[in-house]
Formats: sequence, structure tokens, C-alpha cells
Amino acid sequence: MNFYFTYFFIAVGLFGFSALFALFGVYAERKVSAFIQDRLGPTETGKFGTLQTFADILKMLQKELIIPAAADKLLFIMAPAIIFIAVYLGFAALPWGPGLVPTKLNLGLYYIFAIISIETLGILMAGWGSNNKYSILGAMRSAAQIISYEIPAGFALVSVVMIAQTLNLQDIAAQQGILSPEKVKFAGFWDVSSTGGIFAWNIFRAPHLLIAFIIYFIASLAESNRAPFDIPEAESELVAGFHTEYTGLRFALVFLAEYSMMFLVSMVGVILFLGAWNTPLPNIGSVQLANWTTGAAWGVLWIAVKTLTLVGIQMWIRWTLPRFRVDQLMALCWKVLTPLAFACMLISGIWRIGLM
Repeated sequence: MNFYFTYFFIAVGLFGFSALFALFGVYAERKVSAFIQDRLGPTETGKFGTLQTFADILKMLQKELIIPAAADKLLFIMAPAIIFIAVYLGFAALPWGPGLVPTKLNLGLYYIFAIISIETLGILMAGWGSNNKYSILGAMRSAAQIISYEIPAGFALVSVVMIAQTLNLQDIAAQQGILSPEKVKFAGFWDVSSTGGIFAWNIFRAPHLLIAFIIYFIASLAESNRAPFDIPEAESELVAGFHTEYTGLRFALVFLAEYSMMFLVSMVGVILFLGAWNTPLPNIGSVQLANWTTGAAWGVLWIAVKTLTLVGIQMWIRWTLPRFRVDQLMALCWKVLTPLAFACMLISGIWRIGLM
């Protein structure tokens, strides 16, 4: 019985975190966009406008749940829930610190990559079920974009997996900390076990993984439908794309999924490339900075800071770069990112063989 209660509280906690992050993310994005556009953003509701997002949520929850007369009601109603649940379930395998993971899975990375792919199904259901030309066009664009960019993203992640020799995210994270000498060769990197810190991160131990990380980050923007890859909901062309007909709580679920996806893909990138919950501070002689800033509490702090930094970069990019055309988006994926990601995977294979 305690087993079920434990997982119930973990599930509720993760949902609460997703909701709070979405509130924080919307407010932060408003302020970031205001700063970039030389204006103030929310200022009136609460100190510095901090309660504006809460007010918007309360207003949204009171909105009528409208279903278009010609819509496929079952698909229309189920789509927002499927979109959010697909992203929400991905949090189950994310490690937050040494031993702090909701569900211990040996195939954690594979599970996340598989479960978030279901989001595409929900988006297609939303577009088709709305019976709206803008919605179906946005859904088709989104499906084509997500499926295409999963290829370079997958190759980039496999580049790490080939060197780490595991799909367990906890193990991949642990390999980027201070390793015992007998584990260094197994980890497939240079011997930096004595110093730890930033030089123990994957992008420094195996330098070609820096390119793989850049490829993954670009592909993650497309996976999240974030600018400059936000053509599925291009307001200037498609009104709002696949969620044009949604109101109230259903509309809120779609945006909750988007911000949760931003955090999820950023955290996966941090775990695989940027040292996960390991400290960026190295041991220097008798000054054992890495040892002093390692542990469960420190791990949560480091992974949160790194992940939120990537989320901030996603917001910065949205308000800096113009939107791609469809042909430009596909050309970037198939002609640039996919060959480069495949080359990184090939280099990882050679790298691993060289260490055997």
C-alpha cells in the first residue's frame, strides 16, 4: 500500500512542479520579451506584475469550454489531455540528483524519447478533430516537423549513449562526476577523475559531443514548437495553428504541455551533455571544490540552474530570430543537422573502439 502512496505523491509532485514552472515560465518570458523589445512587460498585478500570470490562469479557468459544431467531439476533447500527458510522463525518468529519480529505469533515455513522441498523435488529433483549415494545416506542419527533427536529435543522443554504454540516465550522469580510476576507461573519456568539475562534462571529455549538443539543442527547439521553428502555430499565417479552436482549460493544457516540454528537453540535454547534477567546480590541489559542492541538495541545485539557463536561452532565441519558412526548416534538418549528427555518431563509434 505504501508503494502506491509513494508513487501517487511523486506523480502529484511532478504535476505541481509542471504547473508552477509554467506559471514562472510565462511570467519570465513576458519579462524577457519586454526587455528585448525595450518595454516593461507586466507591472500592475502584484509586485512587478508577478501575479499577472495567476490572474490570467484564473480567468482562463472560468472560460466556457466551447466545442465547434462540426468538430469530432471525441478527438477534440481527448487531444489536449494526450498532448500534456505524453510530456508529463517523460518526467518520470529524469534524475534530479544522486539517487533522486522518480522511477529507476535502465532504459530511461529510450523511454523518454518514446513517450514524448506520442505528443505528435495528440497534435494531429487536435488539428483533425477541430475541423478547421488552420488547425489541420498547423497539425500537419507540426507532425512533419517533429518527426523530421527526431532524426538528428536521436543521432545526437546516440552519440552519447555509444560512449557511455548505457541508456540509464543516472549512470550517464554519474560518469560525468569524479570517477574512481577503474571506472574512467569504462566511461570512455579522458582521465579527469581527480579534478571533476566542468572538465568532466561530456562536451569536454569527448569534444565532438559539443557539436552533438548544439544539434540536439536546435532539434529540441523544433520538438517543442519554439521559435524560430514555431510554424505549426504561426499567428501571421494560421491564427494559432492546431489549437485555434481551443478555449479555457483545454487551451491551458496545451500551453502547460509546451512549457513542460521546454523544461524536459532542456533537462535531458543537461543530463547527457552538461554534467547533469554534477558540480561545475573542479578540485584544485587541496581546494576540493568539487567534493565540497557534491551531494543530493547540491545536485538538485546544479541541475536546476543548468536547465533553467537553457530554458532562458530558448526564450531569448524566440524573441531574437525570425520564423523559418517550411522549406528552410526541412532543408536545415535533412541537409545540415542530420548529416552532422550522423558524423558525430560515427566519431563516437571510432572513439569507443579506440579505448577498448
